[in-house]
Amino acid sequence: MITKPAPTTVPIHELLAGRWSPRAYSSEPLSRDQLHTMLEAARWAPSSYNAQPWRFIVFDRTTDEVAFKRAFATLVPFNQGWNGPAPVLIAVTTQKLTSKGEINRCAAYDAGAAAMALVLQAHALGLAAHQMSGFDVPAFRSAFAIPADVDVIAMISLGHYGDVDKLDPVLRERDKSVRQRQPLGEIAYGGAWKKAF
Repeated sequence: MITKPAPTTVPIHELLAGRWSPRAYSSEPLSRDQLHTMLEAARWAPSSYNAQPWRFIVFDRTTDEVAFKRAFATLVPFNQGWNGPAPVLIAVTTQKLTSKGEINRCAAYDAGAAAMALVLQAHALGLAAHQMSGFDVPAFRSAFAIPADVDVIAMISLGHYGDVDKLDPVLRERDKSVRQRQPLGEIAYGGAWKKAF
């Protein structure tokens, strides 16, 4: 397992600084207890009006290989290449409408918060998690009969850390490289648009 703490400008909690998105997985299965723990963390995420619009579809290779393969087939070829050993995929979806049938403009935001809780819990358990947008949403929607009032947002691969040296050279270099983010001044403004914080 490679640890890649974020090179922050001020100290932040290890759970946040240590979380990253690896691509090297082992094929060792995840336990049901581990999956329940991550989903429980997601369940307690905050949401607008406590609507809890997120819905997670879990594809566990060890309990339902057929469904896992159907979900895996919707990943773009690049993501299929490095996710081959991953034992679990989780689709992140969200209900677009409120209980009153109105558009919930916070649905995707809330589902993202729940997904972040899930991946932080994975990191706390010593597991690898990688969130992806690279999959065929219409194909996924069709394969799993996703209702029209549900948005399919992302796919998360989960598993135990694998041997980074088994990745192809480009991905190996990415997984070993120093993590980077935009400077704080580019993402945080003070009191007005583009005004320095």
